[in-house]
Amino acid sequence: MALLAQQVIALTGTTPTYTAAAASTTVTCGERSFLHVKNTAGSSMTVTLTATGRVRGQLAADLVVTVPATTGDKMIGPLAAELLAGASDGVSAAITYSSTTNVTVANLAI
Repeated sequence: MALLAQQVIALTGTTPTYTAAAASTTVTCGERSFLHVKNTAGSSMTVTLTATGRVRGQLAADLVVTVPATTGDKMIGPLAAELLAGASDGVSAAITYSSTTNVTVANLAI
């Protein structure tokens, strides 16, 4: 899984850079971290963020977000580490996409 570079939004303004979605990626978790997904395909698609957190010993459910077709645009977050950070590094969230055709993403932080 490739780590998407996190882009910090500056007070003076930031023009985010979007990359084509890959089947699976990782992003940096944090209370100020967000994933921006754009879908211009003719069908809706889903983004799944793998949950790693536990509540009373039970694994939390994965976060599944539907992005509408054609002009779909979703901001997902904040990406809380206690819910999404992987055990291998403690800071990266694993993300999969049901489709990557005409889907672009940006990992943003404020």
